[in-house]
Amino acid sequence: MHNGSRPVRHFSLHRIGNTELRVVSDVEAGVIPFIEIEEGVLAQYARTVNWPHQVVTLFVLQDLEPLLRHLSRAAASPPGVMDGLGHKPVVNVYDAASLQACHVFVNQQAMTKEGYWDDQAAVRALLAHEHAHPLAECQTTRSSRMLKLNLSCQSTLPLSPSEAGSKEWMDKIHGLLTEAAEKLCVHAPREIFANDVTIRSGFSDSLFHLDLLNVQRAAQGVASRKILQRQLEAEESLTPAGANLMLVIGDIKGHLDLALETASFYRQEKIGEAKELERILFSEVMSSLEPEVGRAYERLRDTFVAFPTDTSPQELAGFVRLMVNILAAVLAAKGLQLEYDLSVTEK
Repeated sequence: MHNGSRPVRHFSLHRIGNTELRVVSDVEAGVIPFIEIEEGVLAQYARTVNWPHQVVTLFVLQDLEPLLRHLSRAAASPPGVMDGLGHKPVVNVYDAASLQACHVFVNQQAMTKEGYWDDQAAVRALLAHEHAHPLAECQTTRSSRMLKLNLSCQSTLPLSPSEAGSKEWMDKIHGLLTEAAEKLCVHAPREIFANDVTIRSGFSDSLFHLDLLNVQRAAQGVASRKILQRQLEAEESLTPAGANLMLVIGDIKGHLDLALETASFYRQEKIGEAKELERILFSEVMSSLEPEVGRAYERLRDTFVAFPTDTSPQELAGFVRLMVNILAAVLAAKGLQLEYDLSVTEK
């Protein structure tokens, strides 16, 4: 894959055991530390698991526009890989049917925005997590790719003073909730099992460091939530009920995904790490949100902890319905009826 009009600033080949690491970058500086961390991650995995890759290509790019262009031209991109891809700090693109090679993309712009670029422990955790995805492939992850979720929303309260405004806000709500439900319900096993592998393979400290950063950032973000609340309440095209609903949807999207992280620490019997993350989360974040959001977090976490790795698509559909209903209960308290259709596809 070429990098469009941007010149390649770095290309190198490395050998880690039986794996060839190829590095391509259009970034001016700071690539060498990434290579050293990646080499350490690959060496650790090669010691602890049945490592499948003969070739790993690490792209360290200013942003992921070259990848997005490539995938948009591809006949078929991996399921879910395009979802919010441009905003992800690191992503692993691989063929689950043939694990001889994988392509790991580092997004400098997103890494810098999130505060990860110069944090070696965070970089190590991100790389380890992405490399865990192909290692975590199992019946349940395969089943998750066979589920198709379609949401529909109906408000029992007026969202806007005008009919046109209500329709516009409902379209936004539908998009936000579809994204949240895909991540928290359909894709959840992929993230949880990747975290499981990351922890089991010796990267627990790095992953805890990364999750701690994210929980602390969520705590700092509570102040900006108050600003958002005032902005929504001042929005003339929203009713008070509509403003309240949008705020809760922001809470769902902003905080419930932390259950994907804590669940794996519980699953891997790293109870101290899980409890410390939740101590900060509940004392400094959830205490400022609607009580329904905190209860939804706990119910999602408990469902995630119980995820088996060998579910059929039909069995996994039962878990997904349970999780969508958890989200629906939060929204129902704010006057939004969330309905859905969940189907099993052939691939």
